[in-house]
Amino acid sequence: MRHRKKLNHLGRETQHRKALLRNLTISLIEHKHITTTTAKAKALRIYVEPMLTRAKKDSTHNRRTIFSMLRDKETINRMFGEVAEKIANRPGGYTRVIKIGTRPGDAADMALIELVDYSLLNGVADGTATAAATVTKKRTRRGSSSKPAAPKSESNIDKAAKKPASSKSSNAPKIRQRKSGSA
Repeated sequence: MRHRKKLNHLGRETQHRKALLRNLTISLIEHKHITTTTAKAKALRIYVEPMLTRAKKDSTHNRRTIFSMLRDKETINRMFGEVAEKIANRPGGYTRVIKIGTRPGDAADMALIELVDYSLLNGVADGTATAAATVTKKRTRRGSSSKPAAPKSESNIDKAAKKPASSKSSNAPKIRQRKSGSA
C-alpha cells in the first residue's frame, strides 16, 4: 500500500530525480511555462510550490535553502524578485497543470505546467499566445464542404420554371423490382 507516499519516483534513482526536478524548476522559473509529461509535471508541482512559498519572504535563510536545492543564482534572483512580487497575495496554488494530449512518438501523456500569475490562458505571459492556440484540434474532411453552393443563374431558373413537372424525378434513385414468380 502507498498510504501517504506522495512522491513519484519517476523510474529514476534519487540523484537523477533530484537533477531532473532541479532542471525543470529552473526552466519553469525562466520561461514561466514548460511542456513535459503529465507525471513529471505533477511531481514538479509538488517540488516547486514549497520553494515559491519560501520565496515570498526574502530572507538570507530562505535564499540559502532554495540555493541548496537549485544551485542557480540567476534563477533564485528571478524567483525572489519578479515572481515573488506576482505571487505575494496568493495563498498557494502557484502552478497549473493543463493536459494537452499525447506525444506522437511514444503516446506519452503530455502536459503544460505554468505559473498561474503568468498564465497563457489570460494572455499575460508573452501577450501573444493562448493555451487554446497551443492545443490544435485534429482536422478531418468528413462532412465539410469547402465550396459554397453556387447560385443558379437566371437562365437555369427560367428553364426549370418552364419545364413541366413529371411524375418521375430524374434525381430520384432507381429501385429495382423483384420478379415475382410462381414458386
